[in-house]
Amino acid sequence: MKIGITCYPTYGGSGVVATELGIELASAGHEVHFITYSQPFRLTGREQGIFYHEVPVSNYPLFEYPPYDLALATRMSEVAAYYKLDLLHVHYAIPHSISAYLARQMLAERTHRLPFVTTLHGTDITLVGLDHSYLPITRFGINESDGVTAISTYLRDKTVQEFRVRRHIEVIPNFVNCDVYTPLNEEDRNKGRSQFAEPGEKILLHLSNFRPVKRAIDVIEIFARVARDIPARLLLVGDGPDRSQAEWLARKLHLQDRVRFLGKQAGVSDLLPLADLMLMPSELESFGLAALESMACRVPAIATAVGGVPELIDDGVNGRLFAVGDIEGMALASVDLLSDSAKYSAMASAARQTAQKRYCASRIIPQYEAYYARVLERGTSS
Repeated sequence: MKIGITCYPTYGGSGVVATELGIELASAGHEVHFITYSQPFRLTGREQGIFYHEVPVSNYPLFEYPPYDLALATRMSEVAAYYKLDLLHVHYAIPHSISAYLARQMLAERTHRLPFVTTLHGTDITLVGLDHSYLPITRFGINESDGVTAISTYLRDKTVQEFRVRRHIEVIPNFVNCDVYTPLNEEDRNKGRSQFAEPGEKILLHLSNFRPVKRAIDVIEIFARVARDIPARLLLVGDGPDRSQAEWLARKLHLQDRVRFLGKQAGVSDLLPLADLMLMPSELESFGLAALESMACRVPAIATAVGGVPELIDDGVNGRLFAVGDIEGMALASVDLLSDSAKYSAMASAARQTAQKRYCASRIIPQYEAYYARVLERGTSS
């Protein structure tokens, strides 16, 4: 198949999943065309079978805000016509599904009908889409899609409940390449850890876009309590609006020598296996991709029981779940795990097994391929 993919190419879950999906589809022999305003950050530009098409946006004085959605629709139609794409797969409903709808309408008059699939990722439904300014057009984009998927049962049910959509929503969960996100042997792991910690120290890690919903401040508070009881270091990967506040709190608590802000990192698969625990105290997660990636590396997550996270983490088996804001509980659980090697080893092994048995790319990508085939077969019907 020839597949066009549109996503937000920045550091966020929807862009990561869309990019990794494209990489996996290309590896399976499909031709993949990314259509975005900049190259997705996880692409190197050298992947076989992957092509990137930039969306240029003109800044006419008349426009207070450049009309990206219209420029995107135009570029989608151009790429689809020139490369004879079979379908478009857009990630994040607003504005991508609307742009895809416009591209489909434009192409229907000239060449062929271009079906498009919309994948819902979370805040496009739980935050942006529920804004009264966007709710009607979000519902329209979903209903007009030729196929709709959601990354968790929670998100599917939330969408049906809040938007009352008539389009069937297929649940296809996020995934991880279990051959890339994998534990390291002891020698390589110790060598990597030596860059960040002294022998005998534990490493806790947080990975996010540092938006308020990720509660990066809670991460610092949790670590402060953990560091009082055991020798430990904290690595924070990513960047965003709450980073400066997190840095300020780390200084205030005199933790700056134990806390490293690493910024945006393309190769997180090299960092995750070095950690002992992933901290994910989010206010809301529609799935919890950071937790899954760490679990595949045999690193359990201390997380909040919100959204789709309980579908991924079985509390006390492959990770721990707590209420939002339960800093004390998450800190105590971290210390308990890191102080009990037998309990930790069992949970770390269960985390890896969960990733392998349920969420490996080799299990999920065929679901997307089969779904694409069904969309193409049924044409305009659902």
